[in-house]
Amino acid sequence: MNERLHSVLAQRDVSPESLAEVCEVDAKTVSRWLSGRVPHPRHRFRAAQHLRVEETFLWPVAKSRTGQSGAGVGIELVGTYQNRASVPRDVWLSLLQGTQEQIDVLVFSGTFFAQSNPYVAKMLTERAAAGVRVRLCFGDPRGHAAAIRGREEGIGNTLAAKIRASLTYYRALLPEAGCEVRLHDTTLYNSLFRYDDNLLVNPHIWGQPASANPLFHLKKAQSNGWFDNYAQSFDAVWAGARPWNPDQEETAAHGQD
Repeated sequence: MNERLHSVLAQRDVSPESLAEVCEVDAKTVSRWLSGRVPHPRHRFRAAQHLRVEETFLWPVAKSRTGQSGAGVGIELVGTYQNRASVPRDVWLSLLQGTQEQIDVLVFSGTFFAQSNPYVAKMLTERAAAGVRVRLCFGDPRGHAAAIRGREEGIGNTLAAKIRASLTYYRALLPEAGCEVRLHDTTLYNSLFRYDDNLLVNPHIWGQPASANPLFHLKKAQSNGWFDNYAQSFDAVWAGARPWNPDQEETAAHGQD
């Protein structure tokens, strides 16, 4: 199945029938493309032009066969979204529910993670009970990085408050085997959401909230590729983060008040 073509059609709100009309082919032909068949070069060009994406993104294998220098570029990139807010809720749910080995989350506050799915803590607990390793890494509300990020976004100390509010959703996870929550104090260039071999990367644009920034869907396809680089960056931040202790955090917060 051509997941990239499926994803782009959904993002652009273009039906298979409409694409067939643009490319002057039968609708069944587009169905075959969606199933994995590689179109004729002229149809690839016209489809990519209409969908406003690179032809090599939709059909990297076709370019590889022709021996062109762009072969294999971005082979792990299976989907893009204009901003994180435009990612369908079903995408988040299906990835979480389908995970079999590990879930890693790296954010500052990640408030949307629970607000868009009020059962996220319960679902994470269920995945952990099934043997999935769950690692959640939030910004340290008392750290320098969160304070700097808050100033850059123009929201001051609000980010620290958002982090504390977000953490309350995950208190129930702490006693569960396989679940761990830590706090980091590092410059965060990307929010990361890993579900086994799927990774959603939300790069941070200076001064803008993460929800307004683009999101890339990577699927591990090779060693030492984009996926592994981001996964290793998560491990590095995780190693330097401290375990979250809700009671200590509440005491510290009251002390600041």
